[in-house]
Amino acid sequence: MSRRRFLTTSTGVAAAATAGGLLSGCAGSVSSGGSGGKTTLTIMCSGTELGTAAEIKVAEKALGMNLKVVKYDLTRLTAMLTSGSAPDIVRAEGSDAPYLASHGVAQDLDDRFAKSTVLKVGDLDPVNDIWRWDGKQQGSGPRYGMAKDYSQGSMLWYNTALFDKAGEPYLSDTEPLTYDKLLDVGKRLAQSGKRSKVYGLGMGGNFETFMILTTEAGGQLFNEDYSAVDFTSTEALSALSWYLELAKSGIAPTIANPDPNGWDWPTFQAGRMAISAQGYWFGGMVVTDKKIAATARLAPAPQFGSKRVSTGYTGTGLWMPKAGKNKDAAWEAMEYFLGGAPAKKRAETGAGLPALKSLRSLLPKSAGFQKQAYAVQERELPYFEVLPFTPYVRKDAVDAVINQAMPAAIKGSVSVTKLAGQLNDGINKQLANGKKLIK
Repeated sequence: MSRRRFLTTSTGVAAAATAGGLLSGCAGSVSSGGSGGKTTLTIMCSGTELGTAAEIKVAEKALGMNLKVVKYDLTRLTAMLTSGSAPDIVRAEGSDAPYLASHGVAQDLDDRFAKSTVLKVGDLDPVNDIWRWDGKQQGSGPRYGMAKDYSQGSMLWYNTALFDKAGEPYLSDTEPLTYDKLLDVGKRLAQSGKRSKVYGLGMGGNFETFMILTTEAGGQLFNEDYSAVDFTSTEALSALSWYLELAKSGIAPTIANPDPNGWDWPTFQAGRMAISAQGYWFGGMVVTDKKIAATARLAPAPQFGSKRVSTGYTGTGLWMPKAGKNKDAAWEAMEYFLGGAPAKKRAETGAGLPALKSLRSLLPKSAGFQKQAYAVQERELPYFEVLPFTPYVRKDAVDAVINQAMPAAIKGSVSVTKLAGQLNDGINKQLANGKKLIK
């Protein structure tokens, strides 16, 4: 595929304008050749998600390979894929699996999974179905990657000290709040004032949020073949209306009034966010601070309608480019990072649920908050469901349209029905363009 084709359907004009320079940066190639008689693998990931520099050195020794870790960047990835110097392993969100598979970029890994003694098909957690695509539906068909770990991302962490201060009863460990009740609780917990400001709730307003709420209300955003969305349905409008009420209340960070810290953890850690919809993985942050660990608890994901859904929408993990030159070595490295020592260590920290069922026993239960969170998480598992995404664009591109349209609605200059129309127009234009580019 061409560089232009990949970039166009990956981002679109709106993404370039609103995603913080997603398309900027220097495009370059990285060698995957041998060095000192050893295979050199190029792995593209974000930060230290596969390990610190010291841990990568340990991995090199265990694998008998040289590992060149480069920071994930879409422009650089596109240049590498189209210039004959593809990386050997790349990280991505599982929601992008249909896009990667449909564009012929990702390698079908079914044969390798079938033969693996480390990543056994029968041991794969259901979250890994996010990485499957049968040509029409996400969740079935060949596997094009595997989750690193995951969370049911709408579950609620809350600070009991702030609940005590407000005289608010703790959230139930077993029964989900409705979204309306959650909004009421958040309003009672919020505190105004520049220095004493406490957010009542942290919850993103991205496509995932609206897809979950619309699904729970009994509707769906995508049409049958994922070539269009409809935000004007009764269910979708109710989802948008709920989020706009939250955003206008001022009790939560939004794109119109962002948290200066950039995300929930620093604010939650400082005791300035009462509830954060982050999911089980947040416990890996909580355990690093004894003070906040003493007051943190986990609650079930809230419920919007009659259908209870608690998804792990992104399923961030690893995939192998079809154009990679070291596929056998790359698979060996994937087995190591996803099923070997690094995977076991991630499970032991509680920074996400393991993608292998056999590693679930390693999840931490020693600290009080860990024991409570584990019990709540175990009861949440039956409500996990893969919510399929489109093959025609990446999720970043869809979120970019939302980010562009949402601020005016939050500030009150655009009605919810007009917002729904803007989202339909922007997203469907991208979907139509993306569909034309898939042969």
